[in-house]
Amino acid sequence: MTPLLVDTASSGYRQTRQAHWDHIARRSDRQLNWGRTYHRRLEEIYRFLVSPGQRVLEVGCSEGHLLAALRPAYGVGVDFSLEMLERASAPHPELRFVQADAHDLSAIQDTFDVIILSDLINDLWDVQAVFEQLRRLCKPGTRVILNFYSGLWRLPLTVVRNLRLATPVLDQNWLTVEDITGLLYLAGCEVIRSWQEILWPLPLPLLGNFFNRLLVRFWPFYDLALTNFIIARPHAVESGEEPSVSIVVPARNEAGNIPAIFERLPKMGRRIELIFVEGHSHDNTAAVIEEEIAAHPEIASLLLRQTGVGKADAIRLGFEHATGDILMVLDADLTVPPEDLPRFYEALRSGKGEFINGVRLVYPMEREAMRWANFLGNKFFSLAFSWLLGQPIKDTLCGTKALWRADYEKIAANRSYFGDFDPFGDFDLLFGAARLDRKIVDLPIRYRERTYGATNISRWKHGWLLLRMVVLAARRLKFI
Repeated sequence: MTPLLVDTASSGYRQTRQAHWDHIARRSDRQLNWGRTYHRRLEEIYRFLVSPGQRVLEVGCSEGHLLAALRPAYGVGVDFSLEMLERASAPHPELRFVQADAHDLSAIQDTFDVIILSDLINDLWDVQAVFEQLRRLCKPGTRVILNFYSGLWRLPLTVVRNLRLATPVLDQNWLTVEDITGLLYLAGCEVIRSWQEILWPLPLPLLGNFFNRLLVRFWPFYDLALTNFIIARPHAVESGEEPSVSIVVPARNEAGNIPAIFERLPKMGRRIELIFVEGHSHDNTAAVIEEEIAAHPEIASLLLRQTGVGKADAIRLGFEHATGDILMVLDADLTVPPEDLPRFYEALRSGKGEFINGVRLVYPMEREAMRWANFLGNKFFSLAFSWLLGQPIKDTLCGTKALWRADYEKIAANRSYFGDFDPFGDFDLLFGAARLDRKIVDLPIRYRERTYGATNISRWKHGWLLLRMVVLAARRLKFI
């Protein structure tokens, strides 16, 4: 008898809410000041998170305004209120609207780049069951984005609704970020990052932006925010097919290290491609590369001559000529041993991460591997960038990184968002991956001493550049 009682209860719960939202849709005074200010800010945040031209599904779309604001190439809105959907269809004929309960999305047979649940889970009967419905509509790169009210606002929201200053609701779920993280995990998804938004949901000229764009980013104010945001992805399934790998090696004054790169290059993937980008060396680096390429015909290799300057320019040139499914960067100084590259390959191929970032600051280093001032600077910038990117980043300047070529192409296409600011190449990739909400995974390696040549990094000059990048990232990624 117990399953029957549960089914009856859930059916009644949903019918009551459907009737409630039909009634809300028919009300002429539905758009209140609170709602306008709050929903305008939500649209700004979602427009930052979701680039135009994607396949987007919004579950609980109401009148479709948020979905339309994202300018999807293919947009589908789902709601169980027919009254809501009738009001959505006329102003947004470019979108497809489907009447369905979030607990049963069998009418939707597509997959999507982005799935949105905005202010919906507080109203659901079974949140895990809804997440399981969404999992079927995901592909490997799908991002599930949701926002939901903080329990701290339960009493204030009740008061303003009783005063008829906000849309009335029925009894709500008051779930924490930890609750939702666990339910997503049970449904086959993992959280990439979570954060808080909107300190002041009422109209307040000038000061509203100060509260909602700046103050909410800092402790203790973010704990007082109205809504929690979560970005999640489906758990990855390892592909049976071995991807190919392109390894880009920027090389300036590294002649003595080139033979060891060929000798120590490990096997991985379906095919390895080695791309050297020589950058105006004062020694015979280019000549040594040519000799080693001729001596190792079994390794697909390419030498490119850099016309621009800087490591970032070299990496971009190498990636432009790369043909592998996976792109890697290996510094020619061999302070990161080539033997570690298969670990980057496996972390990416298995789906444990979508951007694999080498970390030099976990294991003890060889004595001359990094100067003390550089070590302290790296520690500071790792904390700063972890806060800025919303994902833990222990080392920002380790030269060894790996990502899918398809993701790099998206990063390159969106590079104008940050501009050509990075002389190293590391931040261009890190910022781009964070902007795409890719899962960044730190992979600790043992950092070695140089055996040939000298570093091309100036700690004070480049430290100042790093500070400028912190400011730029804050403007472009944090205070939006």
